[in-house]
Amino acid sequence: MLKFLCFLVFLTPLCIFPGLWWLICSLLFFISFVYMFSFPYFFCWGGLGYIFGCDLISYGLILLSLWICVLMVLASESIFRSGYFSGFFLFVVIALTLMLYCTFSSIGLLSFYVFFEGSLIPTFFLILGWGYQPERVQAGIYLLFYTLLASLPLLVGILFVYNSLGSLCLFMLCGNGSLVSVLFYVCMVFAFLVSMPMFMVHLWLPSAHVEAPVSGSMILAGVLLKLGGYGLLRVFPVLFKFGFKFGVVWISLSLVGGLFVSLFCMRQTDLKSLIAYSSVAHMSMVIGGIMTLSYWGVCSSFALMVAHGLCSSGLFCLSNITYERFGSRSLLVNSGLINLMPSMAMWWFLLSACNMAAPPSLNLLGEIGLLSSLVSWSWCLMFVLVFLSFFSAAYTLYLYSYSQHGSVYSGLYSCSLGYVREFLLLFLHWLPLNLVILSADIAVFWV
Repeated sequence: MLKFLCFLVFLTPLCIFPGLWWLICSLLFFISFVYMFSFPYFFCWGGLGYIFGCDLISYGLILLSLWICVLMVLASESIFRSGYFSGFFLFVVIALTLMLYCTFSSIGLLSFYVFFEGSLIPTFFLILGWGYQPERVQAGIYLLFYTLLASLPLLVGILFVYNSLGSLCLFMLCGNGSLVSVLFYVCMVFAFLVSMPMFMVHLWLPSAHVEAPVSGSMILAGVLLKLGGYGLLRVFPVLFKFGFKFGVVWISLSLVGGLFVSLFCMRQTDLKSLIAYSSVAHMSMVIGGIMTLSYWGVCSSFALMVAHGLCSSGLFCLSNITYERFGSRSLLVNSGLINLMPSMAMWWFLLSACNMAAPPSLNLLGEIGLLSSLVSWSWCLMFVLVFLSFFSAAYTLYLYSYSQHGSVYSGLYSCSLGYVREFLLLFLHWLPLNLVILSADIAVFWV
């Protein structure tokens, strides 16, 4: 684990040379492929050293973080072309990669908390420095206000765990009936629910997505939403007793909220806002699966987190490609794109199909597992899940059909094709999303 960390630290001084943009991108690709081949076949903790180590779930999310951070650099070529603080942008991206790597490889709860909060700082700089609208300041403050305020009780809970158990090591935590109280349970869980985000504490996410540059949207949807799910999976060994008692509250709130958010998606006119709200709807199913505390629910939630990270990031790339051509993200302006950008229509179709969990994408595998776990937990949830799945397909079809078909906006006259870089970027999102299902045992049966 430490050798990959040292390699990322070595890349940091190269950021002062903006001309090395593509060299740094190539080196990040290289470390992603090297890390991919260091797969932990033993299905337990490995690579232990100091405060770092990884098991299978850490491995999957670290690999996702490295992959999305490389694609962030590839998608932000306009920053390099304009020369708008491109060296500092690379420094922020590599700092964010370091924070995420340390977060997912931490074997102590306190170090996990420190890096979990530290990953918000580079994200805040991305939104504030390279956002599109003046409202990006308010969106960045929303991001910090929601996440930091909710995570302060988590710090108190972590210190209480250390005072009670004498250890914060993740694989030595075990349930203790006398340790857990209602207040302690809420303190440990609430920060991760806000980070995912759960309905009613989700308002920071759409504003952050709309104001963020494409790199900020990619890392928010691709990795930062997964920090909450990863944290829940790590702290539930301590909270096992109360997890069964209060799971019904979170499952009901998240699934009903996911249904409402799906209805919100049907009336959005901003491309990024629609994709951001769809992320909240997908994460509601992940929260429900984790809160069932069943084998299928926990494993399938991990599969859907990885799938959503790739699919949602690809959709944000497509919306940014459209925005760079036409200067607008409105569906009223960006209609009939199949006439203007016929080469991109196929990628819109492929990633939209993955977003509605069409085979052979990893989304299908994750959603089937989550549906089965939630229905086995309570058959009454079937009525909510039917509508949730239906509206998930409905707003994705609305996104695709409204943007690709219809009459072209009268202010647009030119036909615009994509660059090879953009096709490569979309291909590198779509390929792992549909290849991982060939080794579904790794994606799902990891416990």
